[in-house]
Amino acid sequence: MKLDSHVHFWRYSPRTHPWIGPGMERLRRDHLPLQLAPLLKQHGFDGCIAVQSAETAAETEFLLDLAARHEFIRGVVGWVDLAARDLSAVLERLSTRPKWTGVRHFAHDERDEGFLVRPDIERGIAQLARYDVTFELLVREREMPAAIELVSRHPSQRFVLDHLGKPRIAAGAREPWATLVRSLARRPNVTAKVSGLVTEADWKHWRRDDFAFYIDTALEAFGPRRLTFGSDWPVCTLAADYATLLTLYRERA
Repeated sequence: MKLDSHVHFWRYSPRTHPWIGPGMERLRRDHLPLQLAPLLKQHGFDGCIAVQSAETAAETEFLLDLAARHEFIRGVVGWVDLAARDLSAVLERLSTRPKWTGVRHFAHDERDEGFLVRPDIERGIAQLARYDVTFELLVREREMPAAIELVSRHPSQRFVLDHLGKPRIAAGAREPWATLVRSLARRPNVTAKVSGLVTEADWKHWRRDDFAFYIDTALEAFGPRRLTFGSDWPVCTLAADYATLLTLYRERA
């Protein structure tokens, strides 16, 4: 099955989507499944994975409800409060939803670079393995050492590195990103998404060659079987349309 592993749907609200800042005005509207469906069909995808874009339980339910109504949404990566006292009950409820496939947290927005290995957060992540769902690592270089520590301590938990760890493509920076990604890839319980790269580049002036080092490094480190394509639609439209993005990634694959 050919899937776009990383898309977003939302009903826009400045309160729940504060990360949509200046210069991102085109995202300040609703983005829903029927807008994406023709693009997936046009480019030969069988479906997609919907990923949280707001840290609310309500959005997780919203995505799961969309997935129940649209067959092509094959899975949902939602958000939960990992430190909640009732986390076990929350996870039990989610486990009754057949398309719940994972959990994600905006770790790169936390003040504490060691957030992922904070005892209360790590205890929450440790509960996920019993449900056979992924934990998605939304991190940059600053948080990657904690991510490496986390995945090393939980070998039975499946982890996914989002957006290849958000390398600083616009600045042309290669280190310490490359060393950290190679270290993370040595842990067999981690896969990665080739996603979100165009928005780490110069949105208006990027060139295809800007991405070569980062995609090639990921291919070398993870191998093609542990990498998936994710468009990051509609966020990607800040820098490229869907067809351009797909062509860019296929040229490096």
